Amino acid sequence: MDEDEARKLLAQERDEVEGLLRQLGRDEDEVRPDDVNDPGDAGDSVDAAQPIEQEERDDAVEAGLRDKLAAIDRAEQRLAEGTYGRSVLSGDPIPDARLEAQPTAELTVEEAEAQSRS
Repeated sequence: MDEDEARKLLAQERDEVEGLLRQLGRDEDEVRPDDVNDPGDAGDSVDAAQPIEQEERDDAVEAGLRDKLAAIDRAEQRLAEGTYGRSVLSGDPIPDARLEAQPTAELTVEEAEAQSRS
């Protein structure tokens, strides 16, 4: 894959992930009036658990996005080192079609499938 194209794809990935992280941050800070229970309202336990469950989902989403940013950083480092587009495991070339679909790919499809099986 052409280095300029790789940089462009990685920059697009970074913009998307950082935008999602910013959006997640705003969503965590927002409190809608209908989300706040009246202290005199006993409510049911399901309603009381919803904010905790949402926070856990948000934490999981944030962790996934941070992992994606780390993968982008690693891909940009490989690009700078001249090893982008090669498997970090075997050094085999990663097909352009895979890199276009997943610019942060570190393994060939076969290697990724083998890793997921084990």
